Amino acid sequence: MDQEIIYKAKKHDKEAFAELMRQHKMSMYKVAKAILGNEEDIADAMQDTILDCWEKIHTLRKPEYFKTWMTRILINNCKAIYNENAKWVLNDEIPESGTEDTEYANIEWLDMMNCLNEKQRIVVELYYVERFKVREIAEILHIGQSAVKGRLQAARKNLETYYGVGTYERKIICSKERKEIL
Repeated sequence: MDQEIIYKAKKHDKEAFAELMRQHKMSMYKVAKAILGNEEDIADAMQDTILDCWEKIHTLRKPEYFKTWMTRILINNCKAIYNENAKWVLNDEIPESGTEDTEYANIEWLDMMNCLNEKQRIVVELYYVERFKVREIAEILHIGQSAVKGRLQAARKNLETYYGVGTYERKIICSKERKEIL
């Protein structure tokens, strides 16, 4: 990432900021998708994050941590939306993911991620997809490194169980996991 773009954005250069957001658009989408799943909520979280970043970019102390800083804002916005939606969801219902994903790999990835609880999904997304280090994830989520490692280990165990059974059993496992979330 170009440090110069970040410095310009900190001085409220609209073009530099827009370029910065373009560079991180897919990254924001993937993190928000791991937490929310619903396309409308993802769009809202991304829009809120872009606005928050624009308004608060002067608070960014070290430009090299821009992505970590932005991801923390995104996660906070996703949690706020998730909590707001939870007020409207009955305990035995879970919002379904969007139907836009037609490729088998995307469907399987979403199916697998839905079998993890929210804490595990976030850590898995940040570690394996966004390639953050354990230390960086701990900073983003404001938890200890041992908690990050524990969540990764629990997610791996859940996925091992998930992939060790047939399709029918997977649905049962996922249903139990989802109920534990609520």
